[in-house]
Amino acid sequence: MKNLTEYNALIRQDLTLVTHQKGHALTLKTTWGLFSPRAIDEGSQLLLDYLEISGNDNCLDLGCGYGILGLTLAKCAPQGKTLLVDKDFVAVDYSEKNRQLNHINNAECLLSNGFDQIPPQQFDLIVSNIPAKVGKEMLYIYLFDALKYLKPGGSFYIVTITGLRQFFKRGFLEVFGHYEKIKQGKTYTVARGIKAV
Repeated sequence: MKNLTEYNALIRQDLTLVTHQKGHALTLKTTWGLFSPRAIDEGSQLLLDYLEISGNDNCLDLGCGYGILGLTLAKCAPQGKTLLVDKDFVAVDYSEKNRQLNHINNAECLLSNGFDQIPPQQFDLIVSNIPAKVGKEMLYIYLFDALKYLKPGGSFYIVTITGLRQFFKRGFLEVFGHYEKIKQGKTYTVARGIKAV
């Protein structure tokens, strides 16, 4: 019984990830139940590797999880503001914990189902590691709302499983009038749409 009690205590402790992204060191706390708690997932890493960002960009991380994308954006754009949102309150709690842990003062974490709770504003850059199973209706809502919340010339970067790349190509062309495949891997594809000026 003692071993089981110890195991119970052990699995309730936060996990810790230490990573370097785009020249910035980050320490991240995660927990079981969040997406990819033991390591930065392959899709997010691919997106970060191919993302272009300027130091004064205002950024949005849509579906932030424990914050790897959004907190990296905030580090890379110190003159801008970054907003991290997720519909999971545990994810938002951990993003906020990680924001404080890394002393990132130009970011904010918000509970929101997609864009529902985001105040009216416009971003230079929106990023999302889009879940494959949310359904095509929600994926289109993300596209429509991203277009609305982007500044003219702003970019919406996504990473998704490669099997969905044709769906997103069609959706970006329909909604944005623009689609650019940035990097296609065996499992994941990074793409973006740019809002017309």
